Amino acid sequence: MTPQQHVEAAETLIEAERTGRQCELLSLRYPGMTLADAYAVQAALIERKRAQGRRKIGWKIGLTSRAMQQALNITTPDSGVLLDDMAFANGATVPAGRFIQPRIEAEIAFVMKAPLAGAECTREEVIAATEFVAPSLEILDTRVLRADPATGQARIITDTISDNAANAGVVLGTDRHAVDAHDLRRVGAIVKRDDVVEETGLGAGVLNDPVTSMVWLARRMAEYGQVIEAGDIVLSGSFIRPIECPPGARIEADFGAFGSVTINFS
Repeated sequence: MTPQQHVEAAETLIEAERTGRQCELLSLRYPGMTLADAYAVQAALIERKRAQGRRKIGWKIGLTSRAMQQALNITTPDSGVLLDDMAFANGATVPAGRFIQPRIEAEIAFVMKAPLAGAECTREEVIAATEFVAPSLEILDTRVLRADPATGQARIITDTISDNAANAGVVLGTDRHAVDAHDLRRVGAIVKRDDVVEETGLGAGVLNDPVTSMVWLARRMAEYGQVIEAGDIVLSGSFIRPIECPPGARIEADFGAFGSVTINFS
């Protein structure tokens, strides 16, 4: 793809979000689109949003579980950017029409006290740079069709990355923990929608350890000259499958001693 096509694709995503009408698969519109192209589209998308007054508050890591990687036929996670208008308070209600097809995932969030970056980033550096970890929910949305109606082709990794890794919102629980206060591999959640258990999972589903996911992000960002900054929220990756959130849905994630998070949809 050319730089102009990167901008065009980003504008297509902006329009889909504005109108609430999903766009065609970018992978079909731009055959041969690479991962580098997809991240360039994402960067153009975020640049446009920041020009509109949005502020970066962190990052999300996605596709960290083997099940999700196998579903998209990939072997690597992806990442996206968290912006200030994506933050929802614990227990808040998402206004009707805010998202197109919202879903949620349960994750462990890292909040940073120091910058983190580098192609040789280590676990020890992640732990030293983390102010606290907290239970969280990520709200997903897709501005791209999940499948092409004419061919049945499902969206692929380049569609997802271009669309800011399907990121739409973040909800932090009120509990705060030192990063080494719990074995994050064994921190898990029981996630209910409307009082029905839909999913359960453990932190080990995230690359065997959410800290490993953070190492991956820091190293990937080094390739692009980026840095995880002090104060950033980083969603380390979901350990459950996405749960659909139709109008009126009430989501409760019980992380046990780690805390809890809730979000409602009008």
